[in-house]
Amino acid sequence: MQEGKRQKQVGSLLNEELNLIFQRLGLSMIDGGMVSISSVKLTPDLLEARIYLSFFQVKNGEEALKKIEERAWEIKRELTARVAKQLRRMPELKFYLDDTLDHVFRMEELFKKINPPGNEE
Repeated sequence: MQEGKRQKQVGSLLNEELNLIFQRLGLSMIDGGMVSISSVKLTPDLLEARIYLSFFQVKNGEEALKKIEERAWEIKRELTARVAKQLRRMPELKFYLDDTLDHVFRMEELFKKINPPGNEE
């Protein structure tokens, strides 16, 4: 399903504000690793925001995600204060682990096994 113009606008706004909130609340660094928001996708009715988080050098991604979910009310409160004038209703925030980078690294490892460096034809 194609994402609508309003969904993209609101997603972009939430992404920008959430990045600032994560920095302010100290959530951009967890367990010695970095946390970044890779994307924010909204449902067509704009009532649910799916926030995809990417972890870099975080020992346990599931634990880090749990820590963020525990502070979801605080994140939502901050976000509501920042975007209240632009949105009629604040979407429900749902956090997901974005494991795209893990897949990329796994694929690269597989390609290296198939065609080791120095074995170019």
